[in-house]
Amino acid sequence: MKRLFLIIGAPGSGKTTDASIIAKNNSDKIVHFSTGELLRAESESGSKLGKTIEGYISQGNLVPLDIVVDTIINAIKNSTKDIILLDGYPRSVEQMKKLDEILKNEKSIQLASVIEVHVSEQTARDRVLGRARGADDNEKVFNNRMRVYIEPLGAIQSFYTTKRLLQAINGERDIESIVKDMENFIKTKI
Repeated sequence: MKRLFLIIGAPGSGKTTDASIIAKNNSDKIVHFSTGELLRAESESGSKLGKTIEGYISQGNLVPLDIVVDTIINAIKNSTKDIILLDGYPRSVEQMKKLDEILKNEKSIQLASVIEVHVSEQTARDRVLGRARGADDNEKVFNNRMRVYIEPLGAIQSFYTTKRLLQAINGERDIESIVKDMENFIKTKI
């Protein structure tokens, strides 16, 4: 049985870095995926699904929800490791509900926990604007990304709290402390 950990957090919360380090530290049993990377990899694979994804991406359109979830589920099922860390998903109530619906019927995958790396908006802003890695690391884009993250957050937190799956991690600390806490929590669930 595959055990899935969803890792959510604001832009700049460190969720991708944290998950990458944990997967690297436990490379014998844990793998880390990000939704964007999965879609790009599927697109580049030349598969039928990949060609469909490329059709949307090449036109600058969003990939439909069903295709995104199918891509995630396929990656999880095909993983050689049983512990999966998926960061940046869900980003909307629709994505959350769709994944929940699929996992109810998918006996080979269990959602073990949803980990929220919590940082203040100011910390997120300072980190994103401080790193300035690309054209999308500016104040206007950050404000939009933060709005997109915050709008569905209450509903997502409530949904997973009701299912006793939500675990908050303080992302305001040094990376070693955050990774240690997250890694220890994941190990208690596996």
